[in-house]
Amino acid sequence: MRTLIMIAAAAENNALGKDNELLWHLPDDFKRFKQLTTGHKIIMGRKTYESFPKPLPNRTHIIITRDKDYFVSFEDVIVVHSLDEALALVKNEIAFIIGGGEIYKLAEKQSDKIELTRVHANFNDADTFFPEIDEDCWMMTKQEFHPTDERHKFSFTYITYERKNNSLKNL
Repeated sequence: MRTLIMIAAAAENNALGKDNELLWHLPDDFKRFKQLTTGHKIIMGRKTYESFPKPLPNRTHIIITRDKDYFVSFEDVIVVHSLDEALALVKNEIAFIIGGGEIYKLAEKQSDKIELTRVHANFNDADTFFPEIDEDCWMMTKQEFHPTDERHKFSFTYITYERKNNSLKNL
């Protein structure tokens, strides 16, 4: 059975980024992202993929784009043209949705879990946002607070949400 997990770092106002860049630098969150996603398939939009200097190691990248001519010449990078095409490539395994905002919105109803890093700040100039988490569909099952320190300008909380049993994924 497939497990689809949305993973993101989002501000209190659900801001994700601006101009295809993150709005913060949180080394411990990067470590957690790497730990959770390594060895799995990661699904993303084209802009998210292009925000990386190169493909992330030890992960198969599935890029969703409307551009039928889009091509990437790296191993472990697959280009598809819809979320359905991407999901067809992740049967019976764990896969992560890693952004951006439009891809999160498309994938939310298909997802089983959310691994959210809630950055305790607001960024009003952001241009990309994580969808609102519907408490009727999602239940918080775990949280871990991380205070500011010499390497982290903002405090944040790792929050795990799991889909409630009574909410249907394919509404």
